[in-house]
Amino acid sequence: MPPASERPRRFSMLRSFVLADLITLGNAASGTLSLFFCLNYLDTHERTYVWFALGLLPLALICDILDGTVARWRRKHSPLGADLDSLADVISFGVAPAVLGYTLGLRGAWDMVALVFFVCCGISRLARYNVTAASLSDDSGKVKYYQGTPIPSSLLLVLVLGILFSMGHVHEQLWLGEIRLGPGVLHPLSLLFVLSGNAMISATLRIPKP
Repeated sequence: MPPASERPRRFSMLRSFVLADLITLGNAASGTLSLFFCLNYLDTHERTYVWFALGLLPLALICDILDGTVARWRRKHSPLGADLDSLADVISFGVAPAVLGYTLGLRGAWDMVALVFFVCCGISRLARYNVTAASLSDDSGKVKYYQGTPIPSSLLLVLVLGILFSMGHVHEQLWLGEIRLGPGVLHPLSLLFVLSGNAMISATLRIPKP
């Protein structure tokens, strides 16, 4: 047995978290709860669940903005911070918008291909950012611009879905209708997810970072 001073402390990982990390986990929790509310809606068809699912994603964005602000204010970063942020963003701005789209009617075979493509683009976008952040930063260590749109831009899709849901243009009344292509169905609305995914992984589109 190693000496007591060398043994791992209980909850040692949690003890290493700083305030910014806890806010990042708030981002992940918001996205996860949004997924749960989508499942509740599919089970019960209670519209309130969709409003909760929609409303939690702007809350995730607030947490996503606050964690960096708090880290700079307190001048405290943990070794896990960057990875926590990316993993939380995958849930809240990648998986959750795709599941919302599926929940509200994008359930054709080609729709699902589009939604999976969107999520994979979001994951790839975040991985590229983590790898290239150092080379894109200036002398102060601040990243000057984003390559491709940042993944929280998917909230524009969430906004569109929210408007359509409020107007009743979902499910069988889904805006732009549906097209049968070979063995599967495509709702043209799902192409917005394809466009968003392509914008995220673009190597030529540069968005100034505030």
